[in-house]
Amino acid sequence: MRTHVMYMSRSPIEIMLAVASPLIYATLAFYLFRAADRPDQLLQASVGAGLMGVWSSVLFGSGGAVQNQRALGTLETLISAPVPLVLVLLPITLSTAIVGTYAMAATLLWGVILFDVPLSFAHPGLFVLSLPLCVLSIGMMGLLLTSTFVLMRNANAVANFLDYPIWLLSGMLVPISVLPSWTTPWSAVLPTTWSARSLHLATDGARELSDVLVPMGLGILVGGCYLVLSVFALAWVERRARAAATLSLV
Repeated sequence: MRTHVMYMSRSPIEIMLAVASPLIYATLAFYLFRAADRPDQLLQASVGAGLMGVWSSVLFGSGGAVQNQRALGTLETLISAPVPLVLVLLPITLSTAIVGTYAMAATLLWGVILFDVPLSFAHPGLFVLSLPLCVLSIGMMGLLLTSTFVLMRNANAVANFLDYPIWLLSGMLVPISVLPSWTTPWSAVLPTTWSARSLHLATDGARELSDVLVPMGLGILVGGCYLVLSVFALAWVERRARAAATLSLV
């Protein structure tokens, strides 16, 4: 994990994805919230844009990591190693989530410097606690997606498709309540939904500690379910990839 974090931290593309894109989202959100005469929600917009950056980093970082391993000819070696594939890919997905925290720091700083957004968190301690747990649950979701990336020659095709729908369904920037009712079950099974809710409530809106702790716990629980699913999915993907000989680009 340390090696991959260092690698991603020195990649201009990864840094731009983790920092530049969320700043654009945050700027648009700031102006939209101001135009709607809701300046009290600017901090929420900053946190939401940061979450979008974490998710994008995990999604594209995981897919890019698998593609790089395939292009370098090392994916076959990783899968043929005696170590379970889930233990090989788990540090990669977690490192993409860790690098994604750049986005949260960047958007908060961006809002303070350019838009005079006060860092007045309702529960700063719970916010600090929720952030690493949010990163962990998003990493678990990325691990499950990585199983599909192993089978696909072009993982970015799936990543491009999933980027916007997931952050919309998770309520990272737009409240889930404004979405159609048929999207509610899909939102409920995403760990990103509960993680985003705990962060938003810790930022502004939680009257009691349980308001933050309940979605935080649900995010961990759903993320754990994704981890269990990843173990079975990667075992099946490994057998399928070996049988179909789809690991190499040749």
